Amino acid sequence: MSYTILKLIHISSVIVSYLLFSLRGIWMIRGAANLQQRWVKILPHVVDTVLLSSAIVLAITIQQNPLSDSWLAAKVIGLLLYISLGMMALRFGKTRRVKVVAWIAAQFVFLYIVLVALTKSPVLHLL
Repeated sequence: MSYTILKLIHISSVIVSYLLFSLRGIWMIRGAANLQQRWVKILPHVVDTVLLSSAIVLAITIQQNPLSDSWLAAKVIGLLLYISLGMMALRFGKTRRVKVVAWIAAQFVFLYIVLVALTKSPVLHLL
């Protein structure tokens, strides 16, 4: 598979994954019953599996290693934090406030991951 197609799959998966996470967060904030639908519980896992698989294949294709490439390590660490915050927001948060704060924090972590991917730098120069 070509690099261009892999990258397109990866970026598309990132967009769909984020949109699903955002939608689920909005439903959580509103207390919507939509969160209990079967597709809502299954589709994000399918998309995230495609996303992670494409990331691994891309890293192998371009010979990048998170142990030696700091920007990729930052993305992996960011991803772990994003997943943890997402789990807190959508599953394990004890109160609505904790869930909302975790969901908002996850938005910032997602933005960091995207910026690292675009700049290939783990340090963001925002000033």
